[in-house]
Amino acid sequence: MVLHQYDYIFAIGTIFAFLDAWNIGANDCANSWSTSVSSRSLKHWQAMVLGSIMEFAGAVGVGNSVSDTIRTKIVEIDAFVENPPLLMLGMCCAVVASSVYLSICTKIGLPVSTTHSILGGILGMGIAMVGADDVIWWGGDINSGVVQVFLAWVIAPLLAGVAASLIFLITKYAILTRSRPALKALYTVPFYFLLTTALLTMLIVWKGGSSRIDLEGGEIAGTVVGVGAGMALISAVFLCPWLYRRVIKQDWQLKPWDLIYGPLLLRRGEVPPRPEHVRAVRDYYHGHKTMDELNAVRGGDVEAPRSSDSANGEAPGSPDLKAEPNVTSTPHQSNKDTTDPDVIQVTGPRPEGAWYSGPVLLWALKKALMNGIEQDIVSAQSNKSRLAGDLEKTHAHAEHFDNEAEYMFSFLQVLTACTASFTHGANDVANAVGPYATIYAIWRSGALEGAKTEVPIWILVFGGAGISIGIWTYGYHLMRYLGNRLTLHSPSRGFTMELGAAIAVIIATRLKLPVSTTQCITGATVGVGLCNGTWRTINWRMVAWIYMGWIITLPVAGIISGCLTGIIINAPRWGMAN
Repeated sequence: MVLHQYDYIFAIGTIFAFLDAWNIGANDCANSWSTSVSSRSLKHWQAMVLGSIMEFAGAVGVGNSVSDTIRTKIVEIDAFVENPPLLMLGMCCAVVASSVYLSICTKIGLPVSTTHSILGGILGMGIAMVGADDVIWWGGDINSGVVQVFLAWVIAPLLAGVAASLIFLITKYAILTRSRPALKALYTVPFYFLLTTALLTMLIVWKGGSSRIDLEGGEIAGTVVGVGAGMALISAVFLCPWLYRRVIKQDWQLKPWDLIYGPLLLRRGEVPPRPEHVRAVRDYYHGHKTMDELNAVRGGDVEAPRSSDSANGEAPGSPDLKAEPNVTSTPHQSNKDTTDPDVIQVTGPRPEGAWYSGPVLLWALKKALMNGIEQDIVSAQSNKSRLAGDLEKTHAHAEHFDNEAEYMFSFLQVLTACTASFTHGANDVANAVGPYATIYAIWRSGALEGAKTEVPIWILVFGGAGISIGIWTYGYHLMRYLGNRLTLHSPSRGFTMELGAAIAVIIATRLKLPVSTTQCITGATVGVGLCNGTWRTINWRMVAWIYMGWIITLPVAGIISGCLTGIIINAPRWGMAN
């Protein structure tokens, strides 16, 4: 029996569940794509397109088909058996509180855990409705109860930081700081594809698609090894010959679609002279000065310059690898003086006429939908602020590796970003649609349908669309606050950061430990930054800002939800209705 007397609760829940999903896209998805954009492995518009597709596909394709009615077992469900509409109201208040809190955080550039936001909302409404005694503070294990939030503050960044730093140190000393690093990176491409795709397959099977993929022991092992070996073979046959011609032979005429020729590319003739304006490999360190360059610009000893050859943008013993100056690192310039050529303009200037005229309204619509695609993320990250501090100095402490070697890792970074985004959509869509599915189920039937509620496919589409729109319209805002504002990014660093975060999620999933993607990528970023050998490569102000966001999320969302719930359930009209 449909509870039409509570249509307004269902309508409010629909609006704010969409806002919650929008905020997940605008706030949380920067975790998957900020590193790729900041390191210049992807242009911003490419990240927006890929992010929208992967998040929606993850949410709808393998999104959680069953959501806990009480998210992460925070409130005893038996307390609502006699009065299901009360739970419907509580979930509505929780999603309102979560979406309002996330909107504020997104606006001020504070990356927070959307999982902990909705968890705080449910905690607040639970205390307001049934009291603190029926809140599960400790459920007997670390993956249930409120205590899981506090454990995640330590577990997530530590796991990700250790995993990412180990991978980066191996990569750094085995490839990046050796002679002829680009050639060594080329030799290891199949191995890295094997390792990366195997780990990412685990992530999808165990985490991203756990509700739809039913595999056991040997089947999982066979799938993981098979996918890893298959991708390694494909990369060896098709990608490696293309990279050899493109990077080692400096074949500037090679196009991305030439990948299909595979080994036949090795039979191409000599490379013709390259026009001066053509670059075979982009400068991934453009706008980031070395310590020597910074000292020269500022006219004094900012810090004692390092003696390492890599401080000049070269790996030791590798000067012969660079065929011409314009192929490699050019003198670094400030991003504030240059607009990134990767940024595209779509909307154009505002047409003449009144605000209600057709051309102006059409322009306003294009501006609302396309504003994000026109943002210069990398340049904006270098803008001065109290949180940013002296970023030029922070970045100058980090080593600059060979651009051609960095280029090899850009493909792997795109792969890890896409997988992380797909997995994020599959899991975090439940933060918005889980409570909403409960609201819908009670409104439709008038009864409590047990501890778990089936999520209809249209609700997953609803949530996936909200996440994608959030990425497209406002995802750029959080990207400007992350990435290079934490530490210097490059493809090799970004790849290991994302892979380290994925490993942390895999380990946590198998051990049933509660972790957040926000906390994992932050821990991985700090871990890789410290691998430069000094704590000065990290912007600790930004780290403190992010950590503060983690700490306040649960209590603030809980207070908003609890106050809202308490006011409503004690209102005379609601009391008479029940």
